[in-house]
Amino acid sequence: MPNYYDIAFGPHEVAHQERHNSAQRYEMMAGQPGPDGLGLGEIEFLADRDSFYIASVGADGWPYVQHRGGPRGFVTVSPDAQQIAWAERAGNRQYITAGHLDADDRVSLIAVDYPARRRLKIYGRARYDTAPSPDVLAGLGIDGPMDALLTVTVEAFDWNCPKFITPRFTADEVRAAAEPLQNRIAELEKQVEVLRQHQA
Repeated sequence: MPNYYDIAFGPHEVAHQERHNSAQRYEMMAGQPGPDGLGLGEIEFLADRDSFYIASVGADGWPYVQHRGGPRGFVTVSPDAQQIAWAERAGNRQYITAGHLDADDRVSLIAVDYPARRRLKIYGRARYDTAPSPDVLAGLGIDGPMDALLTVTVEAFDWNCPKFITPRFTADEVRAAAEPLQNRIAELEKQVEVLRQHQA
């Protein structure tokens, strides 16, 4: 697997880095060998996500970014840690990403853990399979109605700087954080009611 920066940085990007005095730092990072596949940290991170963003480019050269979401664990990783996959469910039925992949299979994904301010970036080559075999789906633990199985062979990945990631929380996360406080409030309200009854 190549180093992420081998794909991300070309002469134009390096020229900007040189103007802003960051080229030397990234040159050292780009010289490192790439990993053999996704590591345990990446696998666990993806398994815990309930959404991510995928970018593709159409035959006319215009890029497009789409949101993908589902229950935690809807993204699966192959046993060899070289591929990730998920079920494409029916949405607005524009099929822009699907159409893009007919012309160019390259994609870029960004998955974010907002509370922990962590962000994983992935380059890959995607396949949009409208008739995946039942064995493949069973192996990935995917079932239910779907438009297609989208599989991405990971070409490279990198963890991004957390500097400007604003912490955000889902309704479930807020509910879990507030539940002990709500229970304590209910307990105190009962104690107050008992005291009122004794004073009456």
